[in-house]
Amino acid sequence: MNVGIDKISFFVPPFYIDMAELANARNVDPGKYLIGIGQSQMAIGPSSQDIVTYAANAASKILTQEDKDAIDLIIVGTESSFDESKASAVVLHRLLGIQEFARSFEIKEACYGATAGLEAAKNHIRLHPKSKALVIAADIARYGLNNGGEPTQGAGAVAMIISSKPKILTLSDDTVNLTQDIYDFWRPTGHTYPLVDGPLSNETYINSFKKVYTRYEELYQKSFADFAALTFHIPYTKMGRKALQSVLPQATQPDQERLLARYEESITYSRQVGNLYTGSLYLGLISLLENSTFLRPGDKLGLFSYGSGAVSQFFTGTLQPDYKKHLLPDYHQDLLANRIKLSIPAYEEMFKETVDYDATTTFEDELSFSLTKIEDNIRFYRS
Repeated sequence: MNVGIDKISFFVPPFYIDMAELANARNVDPGKYLIGIGQSQMAIGPSSQDIVTYAANAASKILTQEDKDAIDLIIVGTESSFDESKASAVVLHRLLGIQEFARSFEIKEACYGATAGLEAAKNHIRLHPKSKALVIAADIARYGLNNGGEPTQGAGAVAMIISSKPKILTLSDDTVNLTQDIYDFWRPTGHTYPLVDGPLSNETYINSFKKVYTRYEELYQKSFADFAALTFHIPYTKMGRKALQSVLPQATQPDQERLLARYEESITYSRQVGNLYTGSLYLGLISLLENSTFLRPGDKLGLFSYGSGAVSQFFTGTLQPDYKKHLLPDYHQDLLANRIKLSIPAYEEMFKETVDYDATTTFEDELSFSLTKIEDNIRFYRS
């Protein structure tokens, strides 16, 4: 049975900043942001928008009534949850109008959560081939102002419908997983921002990819020649490139050129958005599929998922016939092009917005699924 991604879309907040302007404001050479980490723009949202807002907007773009009637599993991968008990997936179930006899829950493991959700959804559809699953990656990456992590922030969500008749990408069973107890990035309970060991995080990411990819080649007798493209978790666009380059000396020159060219296509959107945490790998996948003119139906793709702490997975998929017809390039490119550019002072003011959750707070925001009110610690959304 073929199980995989039937539909996929992303959504990001309607505001962004220019990374060169941020560099100048921080007295940093703009090249450090534009080239050193490979980011041109960064998505930013107001306090009236949260992971439910972004998730609902991403999912609503691809859901039909037929999908809503067939979906019986909703999984949200996030590390930006606003409730220690209730899952955002439960709220989304109502906002999106999914039929009531569905299972809804949240998964957390840093940036790996959505991939764990994808695996769970794949197994569920194998047991229930007539149903569908909705997997959403939604996060707000925040490190604070004027620090080393600031230029690697971002916000948004990616939504995927998983089915037994996928129109975009079938998911294979040849996969390799890796778990290592490493404190490269973590956010203890009560901390507003994560704690990060930058050099260790970069080193762990690269070594994790090398380990799972090498193990994959050994287990399944595959090589670079078998892949049309490799896609990566993208906390910033230079990071995935470093991981890819760490193994490319083993490849032939044509394989190196092909994989590097496809990688550049996969970071087109991430360069304009920044870090989506759980959604970063899948934003890269969308970017690759919508921006590459070299991919063909039947091509095999490799995907590297990474969550600090650290959990990694290398898995594969095969492009389906007419997959291009089921993508949304015009919508996604218009979404990015029509955002509002903020000055650095305006960005800092928006970033510092705080909400007193113990008081009744109202919001003025016309974005679909944005917050309208918080009362008695309950969030009310525009629908």
